[in-house]
Amino acid sequence: MLHKNYDVIIAGAGSIGTPTAMYLSQAGLSVLVIEPLASPGQASNKHAIGGIRATHSDPSKIYLCERSIDIFSTWKETYGDDIDWRAGGYSFVAYDEAVETTLKSLLDIQHQMGLNIDWHDTQDILALMPQLDPVGLRGGTFSPEDGSASPLKSGFAFWQKAQQAGAEFHFNEKVSDLIVENNRITQVRTDRGQYACGLFINAAGGWARQISNMVGIDIPIEPDCHEAAISEPVQPMFNAMVVDIRERPGSSNFYFYQNPKGQIIFCMTPYPQVWGNRRQNSSSFLPMVCKRLVEVMPVLGNIRVRRIWRGTYPMTPDGNPIFGPVEGLDGYLIASGTCGQGFMLGPGTGQFLTNVVLGNLTSVEKDCLHKLRYNRSFDSKELLK
Repeated sequence: MLHKNYDVIIAGAGSIGTPTAMYLSQAGLSVLVIEPLASPGQASNKHAIGGIRATHSDPSKIYLCERSIDIFSTWKETYGDDIDWRAGGYSFVAYDEAVETTLKSLLDIQHQMGLNIDWHDTQDILALMPQLDPVGLRGGTFSPEDGSASPLKSGFAFWQKAQQAGAEFHFNEKVSDLIVENNRITQVRTDRGQYACGLFINAAGGWARQISNMVGIDIPIEPDCHEAAISEPVQPMFNAMVVDIRERPGSSNFYFYQNPKGQIIFCMTPYPQVWGNRRQNSSSFLPMVCKRLVEVMPVLGNIRVRRIWRGTYPMTPDGNPIFGPVEGLDGYLIASGTCGQGFMLGPGTGQFLTNVVLGNLTSVEKDCLHKLRYNRSFDSKELLK
């Protein structure tokens, strides 16, 4: 039985689906968001540590995250909600020549995209963060307009504003089939009903591949597991997110920051990758990540860890998301594969996808749509994952 007709149906009420629903609804479209979990942001989004940066190597991600920073940084002024935004900056530090070369090589494209970032030598980085281990420190980049916000507060704020704009959210409901007629998705079937739509957006994160397979379109998105930890509150020491992209046994990079409450939040990218949707914490993470933390900032050696958790990153082969339509199948838009950066990409992507739907793309956005298409070669690599 057909229940209702919508302009747009979105699968997933996470970091991409919820802000997209807000902007589409604000543009006057009727929107339904279908989410299998009980409330917004309960899959990958709630495991995010809150970092928001435009410091990337890919121009499309720089652009989208610059838009996100504009939204996060003015949210309280625009809507009145305190989402714990703080422009503490990001610092990619270099303790070896290879990392220094990589960071410096990206500055030209980052500057061309309007990113406020510069290389700082050892003494300048230590002036910003004197707690860093000076031994072997060659310097690093610093982008002061990057920052952080609360994933919980932000997700709730986007959901609330989307509802106020008219978006409907169906929680505890799962997409079970997509109905295609004349090479167009026309209806969405769930375990609770069936709905007609003009456009279906797949924003299901780590589950996007299964949904896309319903219409015979395979997209290379696989979830892998990442762990994070948070400490007890300590006195304020530094504002920036510190990122060390050196490879170490068991990990390919490491990053941490101090939140407004004084807690140190830290995360590590495992190597080799741990594929799947496993949420149980491992016994190896904490000893390994604490060793990296103390190596970069020795003063943190005596802090006590309060909690660790594990979430998933919906990964693509090149570390960049898949955004855009599918050739030969109308009424279908992919918006997934954000590789653990959905929180920082979300608001800018919501605006971008709204412009895609309305046909109001700028030249830069047209370039983003081309570079992030589902059938690209995936032979490039995001160097600042």
